[in-house]
Amino acid sequence: MKKWWSIGGLVLVTIIWGGGFTASDIALESMTPFQIMAVRFFLAAVLMGIISIRSLKGMKKEEIMAGTLMGIALFAAFALQIVGLQYTTPSKNAFLTALNVVIVPFIAFLILKKKVGPKGILGAVMSVIGVALLSLQGDLTLGLGDALTLLCAVGFAFQIFFTSEFVKKYRASVLNFVQMATAFMLSLVFMIFLKETRFQVTTDGWLGVLYLGVVSTTICYLIQTICQKYVDETKAAIILSMESVFGTLFSVIILHEVLTPRMIVGSLIILAAVIISNLAETEAPQKA
Repeated sequence: MKKWWSIGGLVLVTIIWGGGFTASDIALESMTPFQIMAVRFFLAAVLMGIISIRSLKGMKKEEIMAGTLMGIALFAAFALQIVGLQYTTPSKNAFLTALNVVIVPFIAFLILKKKVGPKGILGAVMSVIGVALLSLQGDLTLGLGDALTLLCAVGFAFQIFFTSEFVKKYRASVLNFVQMATAFMLSLVFMIFLKETRFQVTTDGWLGVLYLGVVSTTICYLIQTICQKYVDETKAAIILSMESVFGTLFSVIILHEVLTPRMIVGSLIILAAVIISNLAETEAPQKA
């Protein structure tokens, strides 16, 4: 039962993240990438500190190190994604980011020698195909933005992998606070280094970054960390790829993007990938 509640929690995360694409677009109209990251992770660190204030009194060195690794991976992923977005199209950015679905099981294999079942591999491949149909337009050549986004996918893959491993050993509240604090400090350093300290933000920009910091970051990463205690990293990555489905849905509802047959097919393929990847786990006990 915990596993299915956790799967539901991860799906909820993808719905909220789907709305994050729209919020990011709004925020980018009056803020620089590292200004957005600094504010969103500052809000997340403060809120996570309030939520987990009792747990923080007894933080262990191992928990701090684990949360720091998660924070570095999270910062790298978001930084590369949002900078890469300035040099490529949003559709390519979304597709290439989703390649973390394929990267996660290979990280688990290389580091932990953890084998991936055929249904897990099939689910990962299907999810990438689905995101491609949902997002890609035009040619498939790789430019600077595409290369940065590929590295961003590696960052997200490591964040998912680290979360799955560390949440089984350490407290989720402490991990999340350290993760957000680390991402904030790194964002602040880059913002100052790039001399982006002057803020001229519109009301819509503040609302957008407020959504990103409170809902899309604090709430979502807390839910993700707790849920990944019961869902392995490969399945979690596949479920989280549904973000692109909900991102498209919100674009249609809020930004009035035209819904095409290709978008519908892509969404259905991703949904099928999630179901197949989780059937692999539920069938295992029956064969024993």
